[in-house]
Amino acid sequence: MKLKHDPKMQLARKFIISKGGLHQANTFTKIMLAISGQYKWPENIQIPIEFILLPNSFIVNLFDLSVFSRANFIPILMLADYNYSINKIDAPDLSDLLEGREDVLFTDDPDYRSIVNLVKEGVQSLMSLPEEAHEAALSKAEQYMMGRIEPDGTLLSYFSSTFLMIFALLARGYKKEHPIITQAVQGLKSMVCKIDGDHHVQYTTANVWNTTLISYALQEAGIGHQEAVVQKANRYLLSRQHTKFGDWAIHNSRALPGGWGFSHINTMNPDVDDTSAALRAFRSAAQTNHHYLQSWKLGIQWIMSMQNDDGGWPAFERNVDKQFLTWLPIEEAQDILIDPSSADLTGRTLHFLGESTTLEHHHPVIQKGINWLLDHQEDAGYWPGRWGIYYLYGTWAAVTGMVSAGVNIKHPAIQKALRWILSIQNKDGGWGESCRSDKEKRYIPLKTSTRTHTAWAIDALIAASKRVTPEIKNGIDFLTSNNEQEDWVHHYPKGKGMAGAFYIHYHSYDLIWPLLALSHYQKKFG
Repeated sequence: MKLKHDPKMQLARKFIISKGGLHQANTFTKIMLAISGQYKWPENIQIPIEFILLPNSFIVNLFDLSVFSRANFIPILMLADYNYSINKIDAPDLSDLLEGREDVLFTDDPDYRSIVNLVKEGVQSLMSLPEEAHEAALSKAEQYMMGRIEPDGTLLSYFSSTFLMIFALLARGYKKEHPIITQAVQGLKSMVCKIDGDHHVQYTTANVWNTTLISYALQEAGIGHQEAVVQKANRYLLSRQHTKFGDWAIHNSRALPGGWGFSHINTMNPDVDDTSAALRAFRSAAQTNHHYLQSWKLGIQWIMSMQNDDGGWPAFERNVDKQFLTWLPIEEAQDILIDPSSADLTGRTLHFLGESTTLEHHHPVIQKGINWLLDHQEDAGYWPGRWGIYYLYGTWAAVTGMVSAGVNIKHPAIQKALRWILSIQNKDGGWGESCRSDKEKRYIPLKTSTRTHTAWAIDALIAASKRVTPEIKNGIDFLTSNNEQEDWVHHYPKGKGMAGAFYIHYHSYDLIWPLLALSHYQKKFG
């Protein structure tokens, strides 16, 4: 109780109340509080657990949701079905934070209601034996989680899904001492890392992603593939290629496994970006070492098979892009519930295929990807990025991808993008973009330059320029003279998970991307 009356806690309380109280908290926050007995499970969630029994042929089904969404949504539906909470006597009393407007998360919005009604109609067709269907749904939900536990005990390597799975299994009657639960807890603990003396919990580990980028950057800077550091990275990457069929195969049944995941503990949840990055990193080895050639071929086949019907590339699964699912009243549903084509994935994939393979520029796969980018350029000249901040990230990927895939640098779309990039260059020669851009869906400058944003902008200009312009020279000068930046600028997130809520700070980005931009500058202009 003493802590509750601490002046800082009172200031925090005042701030929370001013923003509408806990009723206005993020969905995941409310669910966590409901599990701990500090918030009531909403009575009007409306989506029954039987939803997961709907066949894949139904107009809306479990596998229309992104893999990230499924991994979290299934344990949430189980917990809501059981109305599960742990009431601890010594838990803090947060009832005074429930002031303000009533919970507006699940409303009578007609779009949301139409999805709920659609789900209920499908469920009703299965309900000749309601009690049996209900238990079958709970059992299938449990089986879904069990079938996707990684070797370290986590559910698809995500912290949140693993956290939720533990409580869902407790709700199903598992004991705390059950090996699956104890191993899951150990998996969560393994995500704790120490940075500058402070402990942080990673949402997932980024070993594969970091290794691919660092190895590629070193090679672009002149480190040969025969050097020990590159060979060691290659052996690691080779060991992390997936051999299992995962959920991606549901919408892509003709392809064989061959992708890579983001984390070193991924064995069944590969993604397009990590796969192209891994292949890019050991391209030279694949050209000279037959040991890598089979992995190279499987990886390329997997990437090409993952192209969406619209011509772009998703992150994890093909054609998981039913826009009406974003009507569900969940914050930034576009980032969570579906996995549509994006400019950064499409651009980076085109860059890899154009730079590293023998595919002709007129190949249908490449042409469809180019056409998708041309169709999705915004009026201002930029493209939004899905996994980075934000317009600079998407535009860099799109421009470098199209140029690598054979689009003439004089093409109107490329010239329009370059004009936009040049229009937002800062006086110090660099570039910087606020995370608020993705939330407000318009470019918002950071009002200071960052090394990463500058590298992306410069790399795009280098790719689409025949000579060194004053703007490129100023950007290069910024990168070579700003090795030390203020802590907040250096640590400002450049990676995006969910707009307005989940951002990622990659500690190596401020070294990787400037090194790549400088290497490309030297290669092209000497």
